[in-house]
Amino acid sequence: MISVSSCSIASAISIPLGSLVHFNRFRGKRPLISVIQTLYSVPTVVIGLFVFLMFSRAGPLGELKLLFTPAVMIIGQVALIIPLILGLIISALSGIDKAVAETAISLGATRFQMVMLILKEAKFAVLAAIIMGFGRAFSEVGLALMVGGNIRGFTRTLTTTISLETSKGDVELSIALGIILLMIALAINITLNRLQQR
Repeated sequence: MISVSSCSIASAISIPLGSLVHFNRFRGKRPLISVIQTLYSVPTVVIGLFVFLMFSRAGPLGELKLLFTPAVMIIGQVALIIPLILGLIISALSGIDKAVAETAISLGATRFQMVMLILKEAKFAVLAAIIMGFGRAFSEVGLALMVGGNIRGFTRTLTTTISLETSKGDVELSIALGIILLMIALAINITLNRLQQR
């Protein structure tokens, strides 16, 4: 639930933002894209620390009392995967032949219609970006531990449970949970790939 929610929110932000970056010329565009691509590999614990500081009692958003709740885990994962989805969407849009946009405009399409056409042309790559974002959210553990607190029945996820059980020495359970995690990820990816093929 946490990973699907964060991926949905991140996608809803990244698709329009990626289109905005790609279809507009502005000063600093190339450095901005470089920064976005650099953030692909930001460690989850760094995002976790940032979110923790923002939502802790002494933090600027501490009054919201969201620390150690699923909501703050979703916020953290959104921050974690937006750069990945955003950068991949910009790359996907860049891969579409410029002639498509020029033809659409020459045939009387509005700018919005042209953008939607390019997104439609790049739909497979856009869906791949979303799949990558989901995979990053679904498999992370550092952020979930730091801001979720690993509270049983509330903020504990499969990845944090694996970490906990391994530290307790229950390797067999950890392996079983790892297999379950892989099977869930595989099932979701197969479903998304089938949608992509359709």
